[in-house]
Amino acid sequence: MDYSPRFRLLPTSRQRELLGWQRDTVRQVYNHALYRLDQLPERADQTVRQRVWSVRDELPDWKTKWEEWSSVYSTVLQAAVERIYHSITGLAQQRDNGHKIGDLNWKKPREFQSFTYRQRGFELDNKSGPEGRGLLTLKKVRGKTLEIPIRIHRDIDPDDIKHVTVKQEATGAWYTSFSIDRDEPEKPDPEDIDPEDTVGLDLGVLNFIHDSDGRSINRLDLSDDRERLEREHRSLSRKEYESNNWEKQRQRVAEVHMDMRNKKRDYKHKLAHAYTTEYDAVFVEDLDVKPMLEDDGNARNKAEVGWRDFIRILKHHGRKHGCHVVEVEPAGTTKECASCGVETAKPLWVREHSCPACGFELGRDFNASLNVLSRGLAKLGVGHSEATTPAETATAVDSVSVSASRVVESGSPCLKEPAKQASRQG
Repeated sequence: MDYSPRFRLLPTSRQRELLGWQRDTVRQVYNHALYRLDQLPERADQTVRQRVWSVRDELPDWKTKWEEWSSVYSTVLQAAVERIYHSITGLAQQRDNGHKIGDLNWKKPREFQSFTYRQRGFELDNKSGPEGRGLLTLKKVRGKTLEIPIRIHRDIDPDDIKHVTVKQEATGAWYTSFSIDRDEPEKPDPEDIDPEDTVGLDLGVLNFIHDSDGRSINRLDLSDDRERLEREHRSLSRKEYESNNWEKQRQRVAEVHMDMRNKKRDYKHKLAHAYTTEYDAVFVEDLDVKPMLEDDGNARNKAEVGWRDFIRILKHHGRKHGCHVVEVEPAGTTKECASCGVETAKPLWVREHSCPACGFELGRDFNASLNVLSRGLAKLGVGHSEATTPAETATAVDSVSVSASRVVESGSPCLKEPAKQASRQG
């Protein structure tokens, strides 16, 4: 599996200038390669990869024509051209999924932020300087070799590094990501997993996570950051566009955005690490966020919690720690009773689940997490424990939303309280 830890670079003023020059030069190569690709006639016997690689083969001629380009390490320029192929492939996948997409455009200076060294042209010395510091050596940056101080916040073996990507954020800060190829640990066989070592997660807005073990984890409070962001944006709107003061204020706005992004990313990574190291299998709803954001009300909070981003991070940690991460069908997890399976419609403001058929009462989110767990166990094929209720036939009492007999699936093996009998008022 690919593992890409990120580290902060601490370049001097002169090194920042050279890194900025290299980033802009790589951008020019990217734009020229895109121009040459558009000039090539499309042939039925030639794939997109072959067309892009034919453009990449022109690099030696470009270096002869523009001498400054020869001051950049060869693999950096090759990676810039190949970036076009990966972008085209990504756009094609979105088109196949029904999205309306356009064509690749030339990159403006502010839109091109990174360049990559592949396999060689770099060295990492993680033992130089005080504890937590090191030196990253980059070759042929405008013809010079740079030794850039780097902040080492975790152990890393320099021999494991395959690629190095250097990126300048909108704040002006420089970072590097090391691409490391590690053996993915084996996941336990579903037949050998104990249901007690699994957990179901219900994702929400008020509570970011409510799991089937009864834990409720609040969403990250970013109200102070939002207020600061609004103040900085008001100040930016008063500056003359692209003036020196405007640029300084733009960086302040970018710093607030980065602080908020880093806090959310750190929060999600820590949660994902905790769940994938504690359990053999984690089940989560396969949420389609786009239509949820298009609904009326609460769109900002839904976008801010970042459910899909958390699921992506959860899958990454699942591969990293040998934990099954399974997405299940989300429809009906809130309405369905975790004890008997009868569905009961509930408006959003009702936070308690009370089943009219069997009388089972539980918190709305807790009930949903138990349903996620039950569906995940069935989808993964985990053997049910003796505590699991067998599938049974339930006859529901008449109500507005429940008025039919139906066969329901077995209840969750993690129910901690017995079902209460439904009372009928005469």
